[in-house]
Amino acid sequence: MSRYTICPEASMSRLSAALLLLGAILLGGSSALAQSDSDVYNRIEELHGDAASFDRPLRQLVRAMRSGDAETIAGLAEYPLTVRANGETYDVENAEDFIDNFDNFDDLVTPETRRAVGRQQYEDLFVNSDGVMMAGGAVWMGAVCDDTACEASHWAIIAINN
Repeated sequence: MSRYTICPEASMSRLSAALLLLGAILLGGSSALAQSDSDVYNRIEELHGDAASFDRPLRQLVRAMRSGDAETIAGLAEYPLTVRANGETYDVENAEDFIDNFDNFDDLVTPETRRAVGRQQYEDLFVNSDGVMMAGGAVWMGAVCDDTACEASHWAIIAINN
C-alpha cells in the first residue's frame, strides 16, 4: 500500500490548468513568437556584428537554391564543410569538390532543402550565437573570421543538414 494518497480533484485541477496553459500558448503563441525583419537584423547585429553584410550572401544563397546553382552555393560555403543528407555524412573539402559532385547534388543539397531555403523569409530566420539558421536547420550561415584576431569576417554557409 502506498504512503501517498492520490487526490483526484487535485490531479484534475492540475490537468485542467495545464490544458488551459497549453491552449493559451497555442492560441497566442504565434503572435508572441512572431518577429519582424528589424528584430532579426538587431539579433544578428547583437550576436555577430555587421548585420548589414549578411543581406547580400543571404540573397545570393536564396536565389542559388531556387535555381539549383551549385557554383554559387559552393562559393558561399566555408571549407571543409560537413554536409548531412539522406542519413549520410559527406566531408566536402573545397568548392571544387562541391561542384565536382554536382551529379550527386541532390545528395548534397536535397530538393526539399533547396525549396525551403528558396522560400526563406528574413523574418523567419533563427539567430543564435552559432549563426543564422534557415529552413528549420537545414542550412546554417555564420560570420567566419578572416584573421586570428577576428578583426574582419565574412558570412558563409557553415553547415548543411538536409
